[in-house]
Amino acid sequence: MNESYGTPQWQPSGAPVDELVQTILSQHTSDVNSRRAYAELRRRFPTWEAVVAAPVEEVAAAIRAGGLARQKAPRIQAALAAILASGEDPPLASLATLPLPEAKARLTALPGVGPKTAACVLLFACGRPALPVDTHVYRVSRRIGLIDPNVSEADAHDRLEALVDPEDVYTFHVNVIRHGRQVCVATRPRCDRCCLTDLCDYAQHQERPVHDRAGASS
Repeated sequence: MNESYGTPQWQPSGAPVDELVQTILSQHTSDVNSRRAYAELRRRFPTWEAVVAAPVEEVAAAIRAGGLARQKAPRIQAALAAILASGEDPPLASLATLPLPEAKARLTALPGVGPKTAACVLLFACGRPALPVDTHVYRVSRRIGLIDPNVSEADAHDRLEALVDPEDVYTFHVNVIRHGRQVCVATRPRCDRCCLTDLCDYAQHQERPVHDRAGASS
């Protein structure tokens, strides 16, 4: 896959708390909208303490561009309140040194933070080998056969992370997303353009003669 998409180089996205808020804002919306929401949030509230202290309606108004503002605003405030109450300076600094399972647990203990958000913070902000599983990673991994079709998206994080060398986690994540957007799309995947057909359960099944498929299912 690297031959098709290159080998992306990790660059720190910013402070862990910043990445956490951006990841919450990115849920169920486009990158463009989430960036607009984050920029407006920071413009209106110069500190995270100010976000926590503000009326939830004002926070929701600031992030409206990202969609689901009424759900995301209290989630962001609750997570930030818990982070700031811990007294870490800078916030979430321990994520850089905690063993990876403990760092994940530290994040998922925060209100509204699940395994994907935790993995995004650890991978993008801290450079830790935590593997976020978004809709593209989940779809491509199931089609290829890296995980069973009945594995949930939440459980897929640990299953896939165990299969990928730590030094390859960032490249795997970025390139599988690219592949899911460009080739292994949700409907009518472009198997004729795929660089993984020899390894892919879905492609191999599609290429089998109809009578073979019928016989195998009987």
